[in-house]
Amino acid sequence: MKGKSTHPNFDQTLDLLRARGFGTESYPDVPGGVLVSKGGAGAVLAPVPVGDDPADAEVAFAVHPGVLVKGEVGRLVDRGYQKFIKTSQYELPASASQLQAIHGFSEELKQLIGAISLYNESLGTTSDLYEYDRLMGREAAEPEPAQPWERAERQ
Repeated sequence: MKGKSTHPNFDQTLDLLRARGFGTESYPDVPGGVLVSKGGAGAVLAPVPVGDDPADAEVAFAVHPGVLVKGEVGRLVDRGYQKFIKTSQYELPASASQLQAIHGFSEELKQLIGAISLYNESLGTTSDLYEYDRLMGREAAEPEPAQPWERAERQ
Protein backbone atom coordinates (compact mmCIF):
# COMPACT_ATOMS: atom_id res chain seq x y z
CA MET A 1 0.00 0.00 0.00
CA LYS A 2 1.30 3.43 -0.95
CA GLY A 3 2.30 5.66 1.95
CA LYS A 4 1.26 9.26 2.37
CA SER A 5 3.33 11.86 0.51
CA THR A 6 5.89 13.81 2.52
CA HIS A 7 5.31 16.93 0.39
CA PRO A 8 2.94 19.50 1.88
CA ASN A 9 -0.47 19.88 0.26
CA PHE A 10 -1.60 23.03 -1.57
CA ASP A 11 -2.89 24.92 1.50
CA GLN A 12 0.18 24.03 3.58
CA THR A 13 2.41 25.22 0.75
CA LEU A 14 0.61 28.57 0.63
CA ASP A 15 1.04 28.95 4.40
CA LEU A 16 4.76 28.18 4.04
CA LEU A 17 5.11 30.77 1.26
CA ARG A 18 3.32 33.43 3.33
CA ALA A 19 5.65 32.70 6.25
CA ARG A 20 8.65 33.28 3.93
CA GLY A 21 7.44 36.72 2.83
CA PHE A 22 5.57 35.83 -0.37
CA GLY A 23 2.34 37.67 -1.14
CA THR A 24 -0.64 35.51 -2.13
CA GLU A 25 -3.95 36.49 -3.68
CA SER A 26 -6.58 34.62 -5.64
CA TYR A 27 -6.24 34.59 -9.43
CA PRO A 28 -9.65 34.55 -11.16
CA ASP A 29 -8.40 33.39 -14.60
CA VAL A 30 -7.34 29.97 -13.24
CA PRO A 31 -9.80 27.82 -11.24
CA GLY A 32 -8.40 27.59 -7.72
CA GLY A 33 -5.33 29.55 -8.83
CA VAL A 34 -3.30 31.75 -6.52
CA LEU A 35 -0.97 34.55 -7.62
CA VAL A 36 2.24 34.31 -5.59
CA SER A 37 4.55 37.32 -5.69
CA LYS A 38 7.73 38.66 -4.14
CA GLY A 39 10.21 41.35 -5.18
CA GLY A 40 8.38 42.38 -8.37
CA ALA A 41 8.15 38.84 -9.73
CA GLY A 42 5.21 36.47 -9.61
CA ALA A 43 3.74 33.14 -10.68
CA VAL A 44 0.34 31.49 -10.56
CA LEU A 45 0.07 28.23 -8.64
CA ALA A 46 -2.87 25.85 -8.96
CA PRO A 47 -3.93 22.76 -6.99
CA VAL A 48 -3.63 19.39 -8.74
CA PRO A 49 -5.76 16.64 -7.18
CA VAL A 50 -3.77 13.53 -6.25
CA GLY A 51 -6.38 11.15 -4.89
CA ASP A 52 -9.97 11.12 -3.77
CA ASP A 53 -9.38 13.65 -0.99
CA PRO A 54 -9.35 17.25 -2.32
CA ALA A 55 -7.29 18.32 0.72
CA ASP A 56 -4.34 16.28 -0.62
CA ALA A 57 -3.92 18.44 -3.74
CA GLU A 58 -0.34 19.08 -4.87
CA VAL A 59 1.07 22.31 -6.29
CA ALA A 60 1.63 22.99 -10.00
CA PHE A 61 2.51 26.07 -12.04
CA ALA A 62 -0.47 27.46 -13.97
CA VAL A 63 1.61 30.45 -15.10
CA HIS A 64 5.41 30.19 -14.87
CA PRO A 65 7.43 32.86 -13.04
CA GLY A 66 7.79 36.27 -14.62
CA VAL A 67 7.80 39.98 -13.86
CA LEU A 68 4.56 41.52 -12.58
CA VAL A 69 3.26 44.26 -14.87
CA LYS A 70 0.03 45.89 -13.62
CA GLY A 71 -1.04 42.72 -11.79
CA GLU A 72 -0.28 40.40 -14.71
CA VAL A 73 2.63 37.96 -14.91
CA GLY A 74 4.66 38.83 -18.00
CA ARG A 75 6.24 36.15 -20.20
CA LEU A 76 9.90 36.40 -21.02
CA VAL A 77 10.49 36.49 -24.79
CA ASP A 78 13.97 36.08 -26.26
CA ARG A 79 14.44 37.74 -29.66
CA GLY A 80 18.11 36.82 -30.04
CA TYR A 81 19.44 40.33 -29.50
CA GLN A 82 17.41 41.17 -26.36
CA LYS A 83 14.86 39.75 -23.94
CA PHE A 84 11.41 41.31 -23.60
CA ILE A 85 8.63 41.15 -21.02
CA LYS A 86 5.34 40.47 -22.82
CA THR A 87 1.84 40.77 -21.34
CA SER A 88 -1.57 40.88 -22.99
CA GLN A 89 -1.29 44.67 -23.35
CA TYR A 90 2.41 45.55 -23.24
CA GLU A 91 5.78 44.49 -24.54
CA LEU A 92 8.71 46.02 -22.70
CA PRO A 93 12.48 45.47 -22.92
CA ALA A 94 13.68 43.44 -19.94
CA SER A 95 16.31 45.00 -17.68
CA ALA A 96 19.07 43.13 -15.86
CA SER A 97 17.39 43.77 -12.50
CA GLN A 98 14.12 42.25 -13.78
CA LEU A 99 15.96 39.14 -15.03
CA GLN A 100 17.69 38.79 -11.66
CA ALA A 101 14.35 39.18 -9.87
CA ILE A 102 12.75 36.45 -12.00
CA HIS A 103 15.70 34.10 -11.47
CA GLY A 104 15.87 34.62 -7.69
CA PHE A 105 12.10 34.33 -7.31
CA SER A 106 11.93 31.20 -9.44
CA GLU A 107 14.73 29.41 -7.59
CA GLU A 108 13.34 30.25 -4.14
CA LEU A 109 9.79 29.29 -5.13
CA LYS A 110 10.85 25.96 -6.64
CA GLN A 111 12.84 25.09 -3.54
CA LEU A 112 9.92 25.87 -1.20
CA ILE A 113 7.23 24.03 -3.18
CA GLY A 114 9.44 21.02 -3.88
CA ALA A 115 9.52 21.43 -7.66
CA ILE A 116 12.34 20.10 -9.80
CA SER A 117 15.14 22.59 -10.39
CA LEU A 118 16.95 21.91 -13.65
CA TYR A 119 20.66 22.63 -14.13
CA ASN A 120 20.24 25.02 -17.06
CA GLU A 121 17.58 26.99 -15.19
CA SER A 122 19.86 27.27 -12.15
CA LEU A 123 22.57 28.95 -14.25
CA GLY A 124 20.37 31.90 -15.22
CA THR A 125 17.00 33.05 -16.41
CA THR A 126 15.44 31.01 -19.21
CA SER A 127 12.87 32.46 -21.59
CA ASP A 128 9.33 31.25 -22.15
CA LEU A 129 9.43 31.91 -25.89
CA TYR A 130 12.25 32.23 -28.42
CA GLU A 131 11.55 34.39 -31.50
CA TYR A 132 14.68 35.06 -33.53
CA ASP A 133 14.01 37.71 -36.18
CA ARG A 134 16.18 36.09 -38.85
CA LEU A 135 14.29 32.82 -38.53
CA MET A 136 10.73 34.17 -38.38
CA GLY A 137 8.68 32.98 -41.37
CA ARG A 138 11.50 30.96 -42.85
CA GLU A 139 9.68 27.66 -42.33
CA ALA A 140 6.94 28.48 -44.84
CA ALA A 141 9.25 29.99 -47.48
CA GLU A 142 11.29 26.86 -48.20
CA PRO A 143 9.62 23.74 -49.66
CA GLU A 144 10.09 20.38 -47.98
CA PRO A 145 13.21 18.62 -49.30
CA ALA A 146 12.68 15.37 -51.17
CA GLN A 147 13.53 12.29 -49.16
CA PRO A 148 16.01 9.88 -50.74
CA TRP A 149 13.68 6.90 -50.31
CA GLU A 150 10.78 8.59 -52.12
CA ARG A 151 10.33 8.43 -55.88
CA ALA A 152 10.87 11.66 -57.76
CA GLU A 153 7.89 12.91 -59.73
CA ARG A 154 8.42 12.92 -63.52
CA GLN A 155 7.05 15.67 -65.66
